[in-house]
Amino acid sequence: MYTAAVIAEFDPFHNGHKHLIEMARKAGATHVLCIMSGNFVQRGDAAIFDKFARARAALENGADLVIELPARFSLMSAEGFARGAVGILSELNVADMLAFGSECGDIADLEKAAAAVRNNIRSEKFGEQIRLGKSYPAALQLAVKEYCGEDIGEILKSPNNTLGIEYLNALEKLKSRIKPFTVKRTVPHGEQGFENGEFASASLIRQMIRNGEDYSSLAPVINEPTADIARLERAILSKLRSLSEEEFCVGADCANGLGERLYKAAKKAGSLDELYFLAKNKSITLARVRRAALCLFLGITKEFSPPAYIRVLGMNKRGKEILSAAKCRLPVDTSLKALSMTSASAHRQAYNEARLGDIYALAFEVPRPCGYDFTAKPVIIRNII
Repeated sequence: MYTAAVIAEFDPFHNGHKHLIEMARKAGATHVLCIMSGNFVQRGDAAIFDKFARARAALENGADLVIELPARFSLMSAEGFARGAVGILSELNVADMLAFGSECGDIADLEKAAAAVRNNIRSEKFGEQIRLGKSYPAALQLAVKEYCGEDIGEILKSPNNTLGIEYLNALEKLKSRIKPFTVKRTVPHGEQGFENGEFASASLIRQMIRNGEDYSSLAPVINEPTADIARLERAILSKLRSLSEEEFCVGADCANGLGERLYKAAKKAGSLDELYFLAKNKSITLARVRRAALCLFLGITKEFSPPAYIRVLGMNKRGKEILSAAKCRLPVDTSLKALSMTSASAHRQAYNEARLGDIYALAFEVPRPCGYDFTAKPVIIRNII
């Protein structure tokens, strides 16, 4: 038994994800475990399909076990996202390989870049660039270029490289035995695919789904209702207008003046796009603004609590074998209700995730009732590929 882990949003699951799983199996993986974002995703948005629909797509296309990444981590920067997901893998103590896509496609170069990030995060050049108003990613890239050379600095320009580097640093911090494995990503964000249109970015596929276009050559078709954060726009603006300035400043990722900027923007903005435009500046990325605004709406603060349990969204026979081999100190279950009764901290986490699910339910054209997280059945696939 040799288990590969994949950390992803699957928003939606597409041919690139399937290719990554296939390459992990070619590299020796007999079992594939996925850590997947729940109903809210890292770009500060609602996932286009709910977590159970996305888990089913993954399980029907090569995955064996899908575990939920709590919203506290799925709505963090690349560093926090990676730390949360790798932390869950460490708790399970069953993965041998961590497979991910990158523009670089070379583990040795990514490891050099990861070491450069660790060495330069507190460098004089990095601090100088932050003081000059550069964003965190831009300041870090310039510092790495200064001290480690142009080639290593260039690696930090691409988003999947950056996320891969954070995976490597999370593995290093935890002294994990998990071996990293990367597959070269060749489709830029938002652009059309290649090889007769077989591959495309998730952002393009989401656009096609919302436009009612045929995307069946690019991703498994999910015949489920779609969610759209635009349906939550008035609710988000209303909530932000009701918060005090102090509440803005304790929101997740609202440090270094972003809380104050969002507070002022919320008093003027008549749309989410206007809110983002008013809050953003050259030192704050749009993705960070979107995440921070969504966290404020959802009530996710900078206060950090480690996961109190591990929730399984779906599995097949090999997935059950992964769970049997896991050596986990935390409770692991498919039932949120059962998990909520394992400890006081698990109760808080479970009811908070269910609350977020009830909010997500309003992002559908026909809003869903409350309580779905407690009643939903896990995805069980009888026939495995």
